[in-house]
Order: sequence, then C-alpha cells, then structure tokens
Amino acid sequence: MFWCLMFVIHVSAGMAHTCIHWFRKGLRLHDNPALMAALKDCKQLYPVFILDPYLHNNACVGINRWRFLIGALKDLDGSLRKLNSRLFVVRGKPEDVLPKLFTKWKVTRLTYEYDTEPYSLQRDSKVTSLAKERGVEVIYKVSHTLYNIERIIEENNGKPPLTYTKLQAIAKTIGPPKRPIPAPTMDDMKDVKTPSSENHEKEYGIPTLEELGLDTAPLGEDLFPGGEQEALRRLDEHMKRTKWVCTFEKPQTSPNSLSPSTTVLSPYVTFGCLSVRTFWWRLTEVYRGNKHSDPPVSLHGQLLWREFFYTASLGIPSFNKMEGNSVCTQVDWDTNPDYLAAWREARTGYPFIDAIMTQLRQEGWIHHLARHAVACFLTRGDLWISWEEGQKVFEQLLLDGDWALNAGNWQWLSASTFFHQYFRVYSPVAFGKKTDKNGDYIRKYLPLLKKFPAEYIYEPWKAPRSIQQAAGCIVGKDYPHPIVQHEVISKKNIQRMKLAYAKRSPESPSKSKGVKRKAPSIIEIIKKKAKVK
Repeated sequence: MFWCLMFVIHVSAGMAHTCIHWFRKGLRLHDNPALMAALKDCKQLYPVFILDPYLHNNACVGINRWRFLIGALKDLDGSLRKLNSRLFVVRGKPEDVLPKLFTKWKVTRLTYEYDTEPYSLQRDSKVTSLAKERGVEVIYKVSHTLYNIERIIEENNGKPPLTYTKLQAIAKTIGPPKRPIPAPTMDDMKDVKTPSSENHEKEYGIPTLEELGLDTAPLGEDLFPGGEQEALRRLDEHMKRTKWVCTFEKPQTSPNSLSPSTTVLSPYVTFGCLSVRTFWWRLTEVYRGNKHSDPPVSLHGQLLWREFFYTASLGIPSFNKMEGNSVCTQVDWDTNPDYLAAWREARTGYPFIDAIMTQLRQEGWIHHLARHAVACFLTRGDLWISWEEGQKVFEQLLLDGDWALNAGNWQWLSASTFFHQYFRVYSPVAFGKKTDKNGDYIRKYLPLLKKFPAEYIYEPWKAPRSIQQAAGCIVGKDYPHPIVQHEVISKKNIQRMKLAYAKRSPESPSKSKGVKRKAPSIIEIIKKKAKVK
C-alpha cells in the first residue's frame, strides 16, 4: 500500500504548539498544506529558510539563480509580514541548524513539503531523527508534484513507468490531481504569533547578493523576477489568452524567437513560487467548454512530463549518473576539457549553438528546443562529451534547473535513456533556420555577427573574406572556426552510438518497459520512524 501524504512523529493532542515551518522549494503561501498544518493548534510560528551549503553554493548556483532565489525569499517575507509574521533566514547544514533552533525557540512541531531528491531524502531522514530525539512532532506533505510519486510507482507494481504513455495511464486510474488549497489568511493567523525583535533582522534577515560575496557585474535585466506574486501575475496573464492556451502545442513553438514563445513559468514551478496543482487546475478552467490540445504537447502535457521525470528520478537509483543507472545506455564518452569549455563559453564556431549558450548565461532561460539543440551538439551529435557534464552546466545556469528534469532530459537528448532514435541528430545550422531564416536571434545574442548577410549568418566561415571584412568580423580571428565539421563527425558519432547500443544485453532494463525498483532505503527509514496521524 502506498504511503500516505502526511506523516507525524510524537503526536500531542490538544497541545498549543510552537512551530517551525521549513520552507525549501515551496516558496509560496498558496497551496501549501504543510504550512497550513503548522498553523493548526499553533501559538507561535517561525517560518524558516535555510541556506544549505550543499545546495546553495557558487559551484552549482549561478548568479541568475541566486538573484531569483533572493527575490523569491524577499517576496515570501513580504507576504508573511502582511500576516504579522516574517521569514527567518539561517545558514548552515539543516541537521546542525534545526536542533539548535528547536532548543532556542522551544519548538514542538516541524512542518515541511516532501522532496524526492536523493540528497533531500537523506537530509530529511537525519532531521526527522533529530526531531524525534527532542520530542518534536514532524508533519510533511506532498505539494511539489501533481501526485504522490510513491503512489504512481506502487500503482505500476513497484516500477517507475519508463514511457510517457504508461505514466498517463496510471495518472488516469488515480484521477485528477488534488485541488490546491488557499493561502492562509489573517483569520488563520488570529491566534498565532511570530516573535520578532530588532536583532532578528540582523540575525535572520535576507542577505543581499553582495553580502553573499557574489559578483553582480554580469547581471543583466531581471527578465524573470523571483517570487510568488510575480508567478501568480504571470499565470493570470497567460490564462487570459484562452485561444493561445487551448491551441498550445509545445513542438510548434519557436526556439529562437526574440521573446519567449512559451509561458516561462517553469522557474516559478521549480522554486515552488507557483504550485503545480494551481497551474493544472487553472488550465482545466480555461480548457472547460473549449476545444483544446492534449498531452503530450498541451500545457497539461508539459506538467505530466514533469511528473514523468520526477517519478523516474525517485524510482531509478543513480538517476543523475551513467554508471549505476540501470536504464541508461553505457557510452564511451570522450573527456575533452577544451571542447566542453568551448561549448559552455559559447565558442564552438556555430552561431546558433553559441547564441543559445549566450542567452542561457545572460538570462538563465532558453527554449526547450534550444536546449535540445545544444544538448545534442555536446553529446551524441558533435562533441561526444558525457551528458553528465552538460547536466552540471545547466544546473548552474538555468533558473529552472530542476534536479529530476535536468537529469532526465539530458539522458533523453543524449539518447541514453527514454529516447533511442540516436540516428536523429539536430543540425547546428539547419535547425535554427527553420524558424529564423534571417538569423535575428543570432544577431541579438552574438552582436559580433550582426552585420553578416542572412545567407552566411549561420555559417560565417563560408562567407568570402570581403564579406567578413565588411561585417567587421574575421572568422578565425574575431569569431572561431567551427570546432568540428558537423557533416563528418555526426556520421561517425552515429556509428559510435550504434556500437554502444549493440553492447547492451538483450535483457537490459533500458530495453524493457519498466525497471523493478528497490524501495529507497531512506524512505523505508522515514516510514519506520513516522506514524500516520
């Protein structure tokens, strides 16, 4: 039987609690069942966010992600203050920080939103044990995904579904996602106090980027400000476009339009500024009574793709690695630091690829088909570099660098897992031309090339010297020659991929419809420690 959505430890009926609600990904007030659980029979509430050195460090968080996070925390703090509360930001390992706060504030209850990432499960297991030792009740609930991921796996006989169609079928049997719950109001907070003093601001205030020691010089315009209010504003804005929402088909959107051709709500869902269930049900309202597109290409379909990768990431051990990943094709990727650096730093000599990587670094977001193009180029298409290396770069630079989706999509685009038509390779020249023949996207992000005629903008190395001089950009001097010859190397790499596939055993899980899942030991540990309320 699947495990329930809410677990508690050390239940004390009728007791007025001093509560910590631990904000992690769910940086919002709306549809936050764990926060509402904190308010029940609560006399004092401490909303806490922990800057965890494992998660929040400059090696894996780029400046755009930092800005988004700090913006989201400021917005959350502002919303809490309207309820006569505030956000307490602390730094350190949660297993070190929380026990001290339990003692300092005489805490009797801890609430948080369930998180399925491997690190999070281990972290939460430690914190759960420490809370139990101190007699602190623990409540956590599922609200970061549409469904309880554990239930999806159990409904599939203990295996994570490895096809989207199978995930859809399971979701259909479960029924629609739970409806979101409203944000707390002053009525919910009428008997709840948040102790606050002047020194709290100094001790627990939200740090600035400068205080975190970050170089803000590379920051451009804040195109996607972090925070719940911005998320809900953008959601409202999109939901007014009834025809656009109903006819939305992801593959038909443009990867190189000068303004986003999709919602760009993904960063807000990733950080939990926007509830995925709220998004789902708002779409349902727009669809009602109207002819609309369907999954997998519709907006509902995009949210189910998210659910698909979350389920796979929980059910497949070593999901973000090639080795030890039972469904991932084992490929003899090259180790080439120069190639990797050229790709990461937009120096491949292919303007379409370099423009995408420039947009990523500048803005923290790129269209999903643009991600396809650069991911294929780095891996099986041209450079033959492991998808794990690309995964690290995206984790740092993408505002919506979600652990499960990032790992899943990189495996997909490298034809290592889920997608196996390795012979279908994106051209770094022809693909961009389909939707932007004039190269306006390249001109925007690579202004060095903006004076090239359209016929050469995607392949400036083919331009006669006189045209290069007229454009003020000499290939090989001002802009690099192509790092590889796509027409040649892509054919060679297809053969290398064919060989990797041939080495897979007939009974390889990556060829089957599912992989038998051993229940994660951390989950079993938590289940043993927790009692259903």
